[in-house]
Amino acid sequence: MAEARYNEKTDKIMEETKKKAERLLKDIFGYDSFRPLQLDIIQSVISGCDTLAIMPTGGGKSLCYQIPALIFNGITIVVSPLISLMQDQVSSLQENGVEAVFLNSSLTWEKYLAAVRQIKAGKIKLVYVSPEGLATERLQGILHDSSIPVSCITIDEAHCVSEWGHDFRPDYLEIAAIRRQFPEAVCLALTATATISVRQDIMQNLQMKNPKVFTASFNRANIFLEVKPKKNALQQVTDCIRRHRDESGIIYCFSRKHADELTASLDRMGFSVLNYHAGLSDKVRADHQDKFIKDKVRIMVATVAFGMGIDKPNVRYVIHYDMPKSLEEYYQEIGRAGRDGLPSHALLLYSAGDIHKIRFFFEDSADPEKAEMLLKGMTQYASTRKCRRQLLLGYFGEVLKENSCAPEECCDNCVCGPVPDLDVTIPAQKFMSCIIRTKQRFGASYIIDVLLGSKQKRILENRHETISTWGIGAGIEKDDWFALSEALVEAGYIQKYGEYNVLVLTKDGQDALVQRKTIKLPLLLHQSTVLNAPQQKKSSNPMFMLHKKGAFVKTLGENDLALYEEIKEWRKKNADEQNVPPYVIFGDKTLEELVEKKPQSEAELLSIFGIGTAKAEKIGSQLLSIISERLE
Repeated sequence: MAEARYNEKTDKIMEETKKKAERLLKDIFGYDSFRPLQLDIIQSVISGCDTLAIMPTGGGKSLCYQIPALIFNGITIVVSPLISLMQDQVSSLQENGVEAVFLNSSLTWEKYLAAVRQIKAGKIKLVYVSPEGLATERLQGILHDSSIPVSCITIDEAHCVSEWGHDFRPDYLEIAAIRRQFPEAVCLALTATATISVRQDIMQNLQMKNPKVFTASFNRANIFLEVKPKKNALQQVTDCIRRHRDESGIIYCFSRKHADELTASLDRMGFSVLNYHAGLSDKVRADHQDKFIKDKVRIMVATVAFGMGIDKPNVRYVIHYDMPKSLEEYYQEIGRAGRDGLPSHALLLYSAGDIHKIRFFFEDSADPEKAEMLLKGMTQYASTRKCRRQLLLGYFGEVLKENSCAPEECCDNCVCGPVPDLDVTIPAQKFMSCIIRTKQRFGASYIIDVLLGSKQKRILENRHETISTWGIGAGIEKDDWFALSEALVEAGYIQKYGEYNVLVLTKDGQDALVQRKTIKLPLLLHQSTVLNAPQQKKSSNPMFMLHKKGAFVKTLGENDLALYEEIKEWRKKNADEQNVPPYVIFGDKTLEELVEKKPQSEAELLSIFGIGTAKAEKIGSQLLSIISERLE
């Protein structure tokens, strides 16, 4: 009986919490419904349970601590890795009528003291801090003030606490000590990507107590996945940019040199572009990032130093000029596209040469074997002829449900359909013969260099310029040899062994070579004329075209287009006056609904996605005026 009463009481509390959360969602943030798992996470946090939430970028992680913060009596501390992210989050909250502050080195002493006075006066619900700033005596003194109860400690980008993560930061390890100082505060850890080992590290290193773990789908269905062999990379990049004319994009490069060279090339061609990497001063990096976030520059060419935690929702494309070192890194970076849920595009330019560049740095890696394992996952994704989305999700332990993958929206492989079988008997025989002639002691790169007749020092030292297979592959491009190598591995003719992926023939491979069997593989090669390969068909599917410039804009008539541009211009002017990014005023999804629905009253305005009570009171009359003038 007692248990029944307890369950009834718990259910009642949960229902009350749900109603409060839903009311705040609509009134403050202007959203009609929660995204998957948001409400579950919010209820877990409000009930006092330590919680780990793994949600994709754009999945709505921020609301999972912002709504509990508005319900808790005390303050919520948000540990965030980037000053720019803190500024964006606080600006967006203030725009919605929520009192929040950040405490970091960007503040003058006067503004810092003013923020502290607000906190001590009980006017602030959320305080954003950096992991390194959290342990300072100054901040410790503020948090331990008896008048400031700490209800929740939220750790954003929590994968940074794990040495297994792709972006480990030692400062994050100090958070556990801070947690112990506030034993009554609930802990919420948030991240967009976390393998099983990273999740275990997060829970252990943050000393979470019997945490509830929520894992949302990793599927970012609005991002179209595309991989192209890197051929005339600059042309490939500019082609993609032109498809997304006047839209924001990020281009990731392997090195500072590549980033600078590509930026200079694009600038000479008249594109709105800046660079970002660790070789620039803090002031220059901050200026470039600020201009990108505020839509004063369209394209950012960057190394991996850029973008973690960037809250810009209208990045329409991400290009990888060079291949990332791991699928975790790749997923994080493409996740910066389409945070608003609108159609976006991820393009990876893939070259076998990228693998060599990445491996060159393995010697400096703390764990070369782990680095090789991560690289293998990335190369499998880049070279697969199957659905890329299925492979990507499978890496994070998620199985894409049958029929849930719309081919026209999914990836380049799905759009183009099944790859036809190609007769590769002769080049396959050459490749496998070369493996045998070199005693099955080398990886694909070395075998291909021998086939192409290279006179590298290592080949000459091994006297492999004297074997019969040296130079017999000169009629086929290097990238095609790599594609053939991967296809032979997938088909089971050869296997990779050890840390250096040494190639060894399987029994099937030996039989095919000895018996001169015909070998047909699903393969698309660049130099297709050499092997009489069929050309890859191009898609004319209209959904594929959505990932090109302005799908919504193209649907508008003359009057609606004029309204769209006028509201967009008003948003930009308003943002400039407040010195905030345009998306802080409202995002593109809100802009599109304003044009579609053309609200005529405050009640109708409140039905628009992203416009809550505070925002309607602040800017509603101006928006209604713009719309009514257009309708007259």
